[in-house]
Amino acid sequence: MRHLARRVLVAAAAALAVLTTVTTPAQAAVPASPAVTFTNPIAEQRADPHIFKHTDGFYYFTATVPAYDRIVMRRATTLQGLATAPETTIWTKHATGEMGAHIWAPEIHFIDGKWYVYFTAGWSNDIWRIRPYVLETSAANPITGTWTEKGRISLPMDTFSLDATTFTHNGTRYLSWAQEDPAFGKGTQLYLAKMANPWTITGSPVMISKPDYAWETAGARVNEGPAVIQKNGKVFMTYSASATNANYCLGLLTASATADLMNPASWSKTPTPVLQSNDKTSQYGPGHNSFTVSEDGKSDILVYHARNYRDIVGDPLKDPNRRTRYQKIYWNADGTPNFGIPVADGVTPVRFSSYNYPDRFIRHWEFRARTEANVTNLADSQFRVVPGLAGNGTVSLESANFPGYYLRHKNNEVWVEKDDGTTLFDNDASFHERAGLADSAAGVSYESYNLPGRYIRHYNHLLYTQPVTTTVGRQDATFYKQ
Repeated sequence: MRHLARRVLVAAAAALAVLTTVTTPAQAAVPASPAVTFTNPIAEQRADPHIFKHTDGFYYFTATVPAYDRIVMRRATTLQGLATAPETTIWTKHATGEMGAHIWAPEIHFIDGKWYVYFTAGWSNDIWRIRPYVLETSAANPITGTWTEKGRISLPMDTFSLDATTFTHNGTRYLSWAQEDPAFGKGTQLYLAKMANPWTITGSPVMISKPDYAWETAGARVNEGPAVIQKNGKVFMTYSASATNANYCLGLLTASATADLMNPASWSKTPTPVLQSNDKTSQYGPGHNSFTVSEDGKSDILVYHARNYRDIVGDPLKDPNRRTRYQKIYWNADGTPNFGIPVADGVTPVRFSSYNYPDRFIRHWEFRARTEANVTNLADSQFRVVPGLAGNGTVSLESANFPGYYLRHKNNEVWVEKDDGTTLFDNDASFHERAGLADSAAGVSYESYNLPGRYIRHYNHLLYTQPVTTTVGRQDATFYKQ
């Protein structure tokens, strides 16, 4: 009988342990990709931006200048530092003939111990005879090096061609570019070829994309500006589509890392743009991007250009005000990139993941604040941490996709609402940012400014401001910036 009783007690204890394990949320590990923020724009009147992070600790930045007459470069040890870094002209267009006009879309790459710049140029006496070219230097610092012209990249079709980029995959170097094939009429398609060396392709190129959707043909039939990022067993290629006005946008091609990239069937196209103009944030024609990484190497960064107004007078190519911008890339649960929206000027937004439900992020849904997993409408879960509306050392959390709307408490519930200019709103929407109550080293908690002792916390996945006195409460009130 005693043995039976003992077995019952052991079984009951085991069942309780299982129940506790199931119902108690696990503590999140510190995010693998903590928040990084920037202040946009990075560079006025700099289009088609390209950034390369080198092993010497510097970021190298080049872009198209409005005069279309030269190639410029700057460097800094931080991404934000590029905004104020001095700029040097490393090459100037020819006075006559080839490489004499329309100097566009330079890219800086380090290949086999040398620096290469890929760029587009026309002829001085035939400015629309656009072709891709390459420069080379063996200098340690490409800004002070002497550049050698390796010449035009020879392509099978001698037609309008531009925006060459290069990348390696599984030990093979590739070139991708945009080109007009007369068989498809006016406009450009994307092509891919293997390379024999940094300025020569080998074998026959293949077309991997052409403008098919309405968003790729608004004002012009364009696929151009390819850029590659490889992650999660995939090769992702962004590209720009449509005319270079507010219709300009980013598309996405995807191939498996194990696929034959030279087989056009290996590439699939996302049927909608992955980044496009946004009236709420006043960013128009986002496109011609490149990719880089944060200083700690833990975050992928999108570098692109956009204008801060929609309407353009005359030819968009003569409007000089495309501006270089950054924002962090997030990754969906299925391993695909999520670019969100082109965020507003000023400090870039962050996301807040739950300490004890690590897959859940603060987001707004019908303006109620909550925590939720798999938020594919990224901007719903992004907030700018800005100086508090009430001042006094506080912060306010401004919605990324509803600028001027802030997290505020109302009857102890947390909502996203528009600033109405009242003192009450300012106070309700202001918080003291504290070290995380459950993780003071890496987490953050937000204490109400006008109701001290009450913190933003989740309960049944909705956000409230409540006093926090228990271990669970402290966990519910702790978040990680991502």
